[in-house]
Amino acid sequence: MSIIPNNPFGDAPFSAALSTTGPELTHNPAFLSSQVDWEETPEAHVFKADITGMKKEEVKVEVEDGRVLQIRGERIMEKEDTSNACHRVERSSGKFMRSFTLPANAKMDRVSASMEDGVLIVTVPKQHETQAIEN
Repeated sequence: MSIIPNNPFGDAPFSAALSTTGPELTHNPAFLSSQVDWEETPEAHVFKADITGMKKEEVKVEVEDGRVLQIRGERIMEKEDTSNACHRVERSSGKFMRSFTLPANAKMDRVSASMEDGVLIVTVPKQHETQAIEN
């Protein structure tokens, strides 16, 4: 397993081990607001996850078993100010994890992540068709 240590948004490399599994999606519904879009462009697989209100340090992007992209994190409930009366609590808190098994054309050693306006964007470049056939 390769992990980007402490900063999932840096340029640290991921594991490049190969796997023959196809594109599959697994979901852990422990966190209600973990919706993720997966778009495939001619150049890359792009994942966009709604993580509004979270800091970069609270999110981890990992590669497991060579081809499984994992996005995980924990939104911690703000501490209550006991001097104020709380009338309603609707914002969710807790842990989440999403896993995606990527196809063989994904360059797992070139994964990058960024955050814009509460959306985590994970980009996994694709090999050109000639490179995928050679590997």
